[in-house]
Amino acid sequence: MHTPNGTQTQTDWMDTLQDEARTLVEELKAHPAARRLIDGSIEAGSYAHYLVQTYHYVRWTTPLLAEAGHRMKRLGWHPRLAELLLQKSAEERGHERWLLADLKNLGWPAERVEGAEQSPAVIAYVAWNRYTTLSGVPAAFLGTAYVLEYLSVQHASRTVERLLAANAIPNIRKAVTFLRGHGDADGSHVAELASVLRSLTDPREQSALLLSARTTRALYSGLFS
Repeated sequence: MHTPNGTQTQTDWMDTLQDEARTLVEELKAHPAARRLIDGSIEAGSYAHYLVQTYHYVRWTTPLLAEAGHRMKRLGWHPRLAELLLQKSAEERGHERWLLADLKNLGWPAERVEGAEQSPAVIAYVAWNRYTTLSGVPAAFLGTAYVLEYLSVQHASRTVERLLAANAIPNIRKAVTFLRGHGDADGSHVAELASVLRSLTDPREQSALLLSARTTRALYSGLFS
């Protein structure tokens, strides 16, 4: 539904945001490599590749969330959203170290991870979120955060269970820290984020969040390529 001036209503835009998250979940179920991760049948090399690519975008999460929050404060925009960005920055701190620990247990030292080639999807993801944080609408990163945390809620914990049950990857029990951590925490994060976003009424900011959510959805399967 649209208002007479052509903008989406508050409820409508949140429905659209959730649709982006749900669509990402369904697209990954249909993606061969992602499906093997979800059902626990992924082989060691492909799992390591996924973790390496994940590392190369996750290491940007804390600094970008912090900068987005500080920039919103400088601009005097939405104090509650600015505080949420800073809170999420603190929550995500150190998650890249979980990935390095998991990869070390798969035989990948940190130097090898740092030197690994980044996929075009990761390069584009980082560039897009740096742009919105530094020059665009800083609240847009919350659209990215919403779809990724929704994905974790749907799949992370069950993926860990299936990887451990399959036990097809050497040392897998010491290489699921990142997935386990996100499966445990992101349920409350999604609910909190949705509650705050419902207060956002500016159509320009709503559109920016939706575009970031859509961009993240479009790029995410590239982590498996």
